[in-house]
Amino acid sequence: MSKDKFTILKTTAVPLPVENIDTDQIIPARFLKATTRDGFGENLFRDWRYSSDNQPIAEFILNNSAYNGKILVAGKNFGCGSSREHAAWAIYDYGFRVVVSSFFADIFKNNALNNAVLPVVVSDGFLKNLLVTIESNPSTEVTVDLPKQEISFNGHSEKFEINAYKKECLINGYDDIDYLLSLNKEIREFDLAHS
Repeated sequence: MSKDKFTILKTTAVPLPVENIDTDQIIPARFLKATTRDGFGENLFRDWRYSSDNQPIAEFILNNSAYNGKILVAGKNFGCGSSREHAAWAIYDYGFRVVVSSFFADIFKNNALNNAVLPVVVSDGFLKNLLVTIESNPSTEVTVDLPKQEISFNGHSEKFEINAYKKECLINGYDDIDYLLSLNKEIREFDLAHS
């Protein structure tokens, strides 16, 4: 499923300075019964956002109206645990387009990239500085420049790595099928040259 093109995102961010956030915390297993990708955002971090009687937990950051934006800034080792793709679906459906951390579980990282969510790996020092800045000033804007592979805020910047193929897919709004279709002319030429 192709998504919106991603080039440069400039937005406020939501700080979640918790380490080892696993996929069951991102989207609890009891909400995995749907067969489409829609509607998962309402249950993102469900057990942290709502009490057992479905009342919002005021202390949880997503329930604090001072913090919003399309970037989630999380602690180290984000997306560990089971390999459920629904975690990336929930993050995207909630409205986040980028998750920043100093380390991502590999399966979550790949699931995110396959679902138009950019996982940005930064150094521990950059992450700490970013979290402190956002927590003290919720209106802080963070810029993620995918073509330059750079994240910046308040005069601080850092480069990040991304697989070249996934980068091209995000910039063009491609999924794997869209990417192959974009090569239709080259595939035909190769086929003609080798028939």
